[in-house]
Amino acid sequence: MPPGGSSPAAEAWTWENAAAGAAAGFTTVAALHPLDVVRTRFQVSGGRGWSEMPPYMNTAHAVYTITRSEAGLPTTVYITYEMQPTAVITELNKDTYIGRMTSFIRSNISSQLQKQVSLFTNPIWLVKTRLQLQTPKHHTSGYSGFSDALRTILKEEGFLALYRGIGPGLLLVTHGAIQFTAYEELRKAMIFMKTTQTRTENRGGEESLNSIDFAAFGAGSKVAAILLTYPYQVIRARLQQRPGSDGTPKYSNSWHVVKETAKYEGVRGFYRGITSNLLKNLPAASLTFVVYENVIKLFKAAKEKT
Repeated sequence: MPPGGSSPAAEAWTWENAAAGAAAGFTTVAALHPLDVVRTRFQVSGGRGWSEMPPYMNTAHAVYTITRSEAGLPTTVYITYEMQPTAVITELNKDTYIGRMTSFIRSNISSQLQKQVSLFTNPIWLVKTRLQLQTPKHHTSGYSGFSDALRTILKEEGFLALYRGIGPGLLLVTHGAIQFTAYEELRKAMIFMKTTQTRTENRGGEESLNSIDFAAFGAGSKVAAILLTYPYQVIRARLQQRPGSDGTPKYSNSWHVVKETAKYEGVRGFYRGITSNLLKNLPAASLTFVVYENVIKLFKAAKEKT
């Protein structure tokens, strides 16, 4: 093999990692995404000015109220785009130079990719947020679906309205970088610990990792990412609300959100909805990495048999 070239094995593994990432992402969204509606509604509640959100007391009350008054969690809950680091960053062959890149470098590559994707997906986030915030007491006729919401926004507010919240959205790409870096560091630490414990066995520390380990790594790395980036989610959600009946947005820009939230709600205002967010994302992160790592193991086992 020529110096610096990648082995056929490294190239062959690209689609397996992509398939594992897609399977992991689909599984977690399908299983846990309904809590995203609750989180979004908490994020825009409180503060000063008009609000069309019912006065939910806590996450359980919000789920009960939505189920009772809206005939179940809205179907719009499933309209989403979430950037999973595992769907972009693959475990490249460890024998290549690329495969030995540090977590920091790989997470930065992921961050740059997510910035590019954010520019194209911000309209999807905006429509998703608006659909999730619709309630029976909405001030105007509600959107009937994704396409209707898109047409109405373009007609009533113009093209630029689709990019409300793009500033905090771009800052949120650090979430994936933080999570992936933390996951890799936790994984390395556990591999090192298990390697020292299994030196007399025929398997290394990496082979001794199990689903419980992957779940713990996923949850721990997600906590770190959420605590550091959650305020950006609140700012974006508040910017992406539908304007009032007079067509005037509640907030003019990100700095306006920061000032109003800090003045009337304090630091706690930037963490509204974090309980439902943790209830959704910690199991989701654990499940994502458990599915991802085990699908990779299945692919590896299948390749070894052929």
